[in-house]
Amino acid sequence: MSFSGFNLSNEEDKSIISSRKNYKVSIVASEWNKHITSKLLDGAVDTLTLQGILTKNIFMTWVPGSFELIFEAKKKSKESKFDSIIVIGSLIKGETKHFEYLCSSISYAIANLNLNSPIPVIFCVLMDENLEQSIERSGGKIGNKGIDAAHTSIRMMELNKS
Repeated sequence: MSFSGFNLSNEEDKSIISSRKNYKVSIVASEWNKHITSKLLDGAVDTLTLQGILTKNIFMTWVPGSFELIFEAKKKSKESKFDSIIVIGSLIKGETKHFEYLCSSISYAIANLNLNSPIPVIFCVLMDENLEQSIERSGGKIGNKGIDAAHTSIRMMELNKS
């Protein structure tokens, strides 16, 4: 789902934005491939604040790698203060099977968290064949998947509260 052209223009939309100020979002990002994950993080944070979430209600945690996103997201999902969690990571295929194992394990674990968590856990983990693809998905020609994750987070928080 892509929200790159997302635009709010009328007064009704502005009242919706102001109603989001108390939403609390935890963002957990991987330090591995930080040149990619930091761009995804910037896109997510900028979008959340543009959509009405107060900066003081966005909580950031760095973990060493994408596999560690699982543990931290599980921990955050048990805290009652968050309305949503966004996990941000970047896996780039190498010459071993390590890539496939990580992709499968992380995808499965985050899906499982969503099945068992009272709040949505939004998946923003790039799983690319090469560095160029990661660059294109973190602010390049394809856009910034962090922006998409932020919009998804907002939609899911609103659904969860309705």
